[in-house]
Amino acid sequence: MTRKLRAEQTRATIVKAAAELFDKHGYESASLRDIVTHANVTKGAVYFHFATKEDLAHAVMDTQHTSFSRSMADIDRSGYSSLEILIRATFEMARQMGRCSIARASLRLAMSGISLNRPLHDAVGDWMKNVAGRLDDAMREADIDTEVEVEGAARALVYFLVGSRVAGSASRPAHEMGREVAEMWRFMIQALVPEVRRRRYLDLVAGLER
Repeated sequence: MTRKLRAEQTRATIVKAAAELFDKHGYESASLRDIVTHANVTKGAVYFHFATKEDLAHAVMDTQHTSFSRSMADIDRSGYSSLEILIRATFEMARQMGRCSIARASLRLAMSGISLNRPLHDAVGDWMKNVAGRLDDAMREADIDTEVEVEGAARALVYFLVGSRVAGSASRPAHEMGREVAEMWRFMIQALVPEVRRRRYLDLVAGLER
């Protein structure tokens, strides 16, 4: 194994350990000492890659952003309609939340309101813009009713996704988020999609929920 590969693997181990602690205890309660112990590496190894805990928070957010962007690129290349892309993206987000501590920690960091020298990436704001753009495209494709107020619908969708995870984190396992996303889409499809197109998307949601 080359020195570069070992360094990359060590860095990934540290980021994963930090994400697990941020997810479980929150950013402010997880110390660098805790992260060193949890990652089972030396303090020097952590400081070689990250000067501060703040740098680790950014690394967690950046790792999740890269992972989800790759998933979105795969969905985009599949030739689906804009609304189907959006539906599949929300289920993919739920899947990542259920399986990946980095995804869960990123959401917790995004919603924490912590004050850092370099502000964290505005993931929620980016989601809002992306969802609004997809809904605009879906309206042009006649999959969304022309009377729908797109910005309001985008806010409702994103707030549901964020709120469902935050409100349910203490009492429900993360893998149940897929079921909750399906419940959300059944409601949203009834509210947003013209009647002649609803069955297609309701069937899609039912298939993705399984």
